[in-house]
Amino acid sequence: MSVESSDASQIRRERDLFRQLLDLGHRDEIEPFLEEALSLIVAVTGAARGYLELQDSARRTVGPSAGSLSWMARGCSDEDVAQIRQEFSRGVIAEALASGNTIVTASATDDPRFRDRGSVRDNHLQAVLCAPIGVPPLGVLYVQDRTLPGPFSEDDRKLAETFARTVAVFADRLLVRRRLSSEADPTLPFRHLLRADGIVGRSEAIARLLKGVSIAAPINIDVLLTGPSGTGKTRVARLCHDSSSRAAGPFVEFNCAALTESLLESELFGHKRGAFTGADTDKTGLVRAADQGTLFLDEVAEIPLVAQAKLLKFLDSKRYYPRGATKSLPADVRIIAATNVDLESAVKNKTFREDLFHRLNVMPLAVPTLAERRDDIADFVRHFCRRTIDKFSLRTIEPSEGALRAAEAAEWPGNVRQLENAVQRAVIFASSEEGVLRFERRHLFPDAGAPLSMSSRNITFQDATRAFQADLVKTTLQGVDWNVAEAAVKLDLARSHVYNLINAFGLKDGRD
Repeated sequence: MSVESSDASQIRRERDLFRQLLDLGHRDEIEPFLEEALSLIVAVTGAARGYLELQDSARRTVGPSAGSLSWMARGCSDEDVAQIRQEFSRGVIAEALASGNTIVTASATDDPRFRDRGSVRDNHLQAVLCAPIGVPPLGVLYVQDRTLPGPFSEDDRKLAETFARTVAVFADRLLVRRRLSSEADPTLPFRHLLRADGIVGRSEAIARLLKGVSIAAPINIDVLLTGPSGTGKTRVARLCHDSSSRAAGPFVEFNCAALTESLLESELFGHKRGAFTGADTDKTGLVRAADQGTLFLDEVAEIPLVAQAKLLKFLDSKRYYPRGATKSLPADVRIIAATNVDLESAVKNKTFREDLFHRLNVMPLAVPTLAERRDDIADFVRHFCRRTIDKFSLRTIEPSEGALRAAEAAEWPGNVRQLENAVQRAVIFASSEEGVLRFERRHLFPDAGAPLSMSSRNITFQDATRAFQADLVKTTLQGVDWNVAEAAVKLDLARSHVYNLINAFGLKDGRD
């Protein structure tokens, strides 16, 4: 083959590699991009195995001790990966990173540059090609051994360097995107510490809650959850349990409302046969059922005073008496209590024991209302939409932008539970209409088709609130000749939110 044809072949190989890397560049996540890129360069260079490691460019340190941000291996066993990672400190990889140059050798064990290094000698390294990624290095490409005859060639070195330059650009972009995403989502640091996949939202309010849960969950301490009905206290209690050392144990829920003192005591602590009329058999209580796990007491403020005293005694001693028993029993149970009542006021009103309040209030966590986490509403709408489709096997449907803006503008006194019911109804209504691919504001608020009016009969609190907001925004806009920026200043709102309200309420500029 002539020099010209060889050069042309190399140019084509580099061109094809670059094009294939460009095709991978549409990836939004770093791991899939690196995995496919590594597979590509291993195949192109004819390597038997490959390894690629990347560090965040903000740290500019590479290697196992640096805590790699992402690494990928191709054709490698666990033992191969361990051997390759030894090279970071004293082998071929260490030399490539220190010099910033690509290292190519037909046999590392025979190469005078490396043969005396322990990791090279111990692992009997043969053909190796190693290229640093980025300047200064933010990562490294390492390929070893051959599936084709002969060592890695000069053409392979050029391909590896082309690969390293291109990957550095794409990887830096993806890493920046990941950092910005992390900064935009204050919940991420705490999600990594918790089993929080089922927790929706990225607001500061939910981040504060998750921070509290991340502190409370690993410690075997009782927790008091406060917040209005519908905020998701049961889900938070479950998160505390699932993220604790008791996760393998039972999680037992009990609603303390609407039970008489005797029935509540029997439910909690059980009873012996003959303890009272109708007690024909022994009953195991919920405390025993939750042994080695968590007992979640919802609406704890509803417990009668006498039963409160028995609960306090159990919390202090971790022993209890079933009704009708003469001997106490032990139970290793963590208590998570929840209430939508102001317990301090209940203490002042003598409806809740002060000593029990202090015993439960060691680790209080306030679950925010939906009004406090309005930034999460759109995420909730999308989440409940997907869940409704899966639950009822409906055809795929999505919320429209108008529906999302309307949901964000509305008041939800029933919090997350009310929003979930509204979205479920909207998805079912919309999916029943042929050809509809999105649910709209009219599906979410079916009774709000007519213009909002405070004078309407049978108006609900939510309708009245929305009507007031619509009238206020419209009046303000009219007063400033529909100058949205000026209206935003008068309303003390972000201009983008005023636009959302205009769309949500269907307001029109009536000057024409």
